[in-house]
Amino acid sequence: MPQPQEIELKFLCAPDDLGRVFAAAPDGDEDARELISVYFDTPERDLQKVGASLRVRESQGQRVQTLKRGDGLAREEHEAPLAGDAPDVRLGPLAELLPQGARAELRPAFHVRVLRRQRLVRFEGAEIELALDQGEVRGGRRSSPISEVELELKSGEPAALFGLARQLSHAAPIYLSFASKAQRGQALVAGSPLHAHRRARLALAADATVAAVFQGVGRSTLESVAANAEVLRDHADPDALHQLRVAARTLRSALSTFKSVVADGGFERTKAELRWLAKACDQARNLDVFAAEADAAAKVGPPPKGLPPPAGLAALTAALEAARARAQADVAQAVGSTRFRDLLIDVTGWVETGDWLQRPEAGQPARPFASRVLDKRRRKVLTDGRSLETVSDEFRHQVRIDAKKLRYAAEGFQGLFKRKAAGRFIDKLKDLQDELGALNDLSTQEAMLTSLSMSSDAAFAAGELVGRKAAGKAAHLAKAAKSLERLHDVKIFWD
Repeated sequence: MPQPQEIELKFLCAPDDLGRVFAAAPDGDEDARELISVYFDTPERDLQKVGASLRVRESQGQRVQTLKRGDGLAREEHEAPLAGDAPDVRLGPLAELLPQGARAELRPAFHVRVLRRQRLVRFEGAEIELALDQGEVRGGRRSSPISEVELELKSGEPAALFGLARQLSHAAPIYLSFASKAQRGQALVAGSPLHAHRRARLALAADATVAAVFQGVGRSTLESVAANAEVLRDHADPDALHQLRVAARTLRSALSTFKSVVADGGFERTKAELRWLAKACDQARNLDVFAAEADAAAKVGPPPKGLPPPAGLAALTAALEAARARAQADVAQAVGSTRFRDLLIDVTGWVETGDWLQRPEAGQPARPFASRVLDKRRRKVLTDGRSLETVSDEFRHQVRIDAKKLRYAAEGFQGLFKRKAAGRFIDKLKDLQDELGALNDLSTQEAMLTSLSMSSDAAFAAGELVGRKAAGKAAHLAKAAKSLERLHDVKIFWD
């Protein structure tokens, strides 16, 4: 029996811009009310661990209990009127989500209070509820403001949601967000309301289709891009920058992996926009890496513990900090731009509703597809990597890219197979990537440093650090070759 679903998009919006969003929307019936929601979980956070949320919402003297779970455009939703303040564990699948004996352990975790203005509109043949929420989430002594725009599909095609979102995003800065109010409350209670976001491991059914796997990768990467961009609009954070870049590159790699299925009219634009985003972050990330190396050099004690800090290191550190500040400002500008807002809406719309979904191949079982892809990528890495110690830096860089594509594909398909076997294979790939990454740094850092304006003292220290790293090139080459041998010997997990 099909489960009841909520089809919704959520956007972050500055409080002062909410009125502009309402003014840009089509006309329709309007309403305004205060909503007070109490979210429940067990002390062990059993619902949070399975990606579910449970709330009791009060509005105009009536209470409604809602259970949600799932991800993507459509989420499973169960609602029922409630007579009292305590949740009813008989609602939907709530009882089966809680471990034996945990039903009586449900407790209020945090609450949300918002003033909601809403309008029911017609757009592109669909009926859509537009809601503007302004208020706060509070857990214990902590609180955080809420200012959001929600678009919920009541009838019609989901593509209309994205069409209306594009129209509204050009009237005011609204940023697509994949974090629910429940997730914001959970982060607040945990003491980390705004932090770097690492992609979650994909949960896949063994009989998942090709489309389901690609959409799973797309959703998890776009969620990470959106969450880390929110951090970077607020403050510089090297880890958030790194995770955003990883997410963008993972989705770009997935485009290559699934190209035979998803290459429709929106494919090239998606690829180009993701390339732009990754490139916008490259300089800041490269400077973060080199600054960390300079910081490590400053902390190394005198011989015999290690090499002394190079002369001019203080001048280099100052030059790097100035360059990092400029690069971080460029990143903040990029993830705050209209182009970035369009990217999130358009790429998410394409992943969820693109023409590629109509192809027969999209509905085929993913396991045979995964086996073919992984076989092909593995052969390429092993074949091209046979002469790692003698090929050019450029060719070695290509092997690194191919190894990264193999790893991203292995991680994406991992849930279809035995996880332990997949984990062993991926660990060997990580070892190879680490060594190839160190070698790639050698060939790119010198070019990056020459683009900076530095004093002679700073340039001397930079040259010294690059030289020290270059002295380890032979060791990295030997380790890379050994890692490739181990990758060859480890049993494949997709047979």
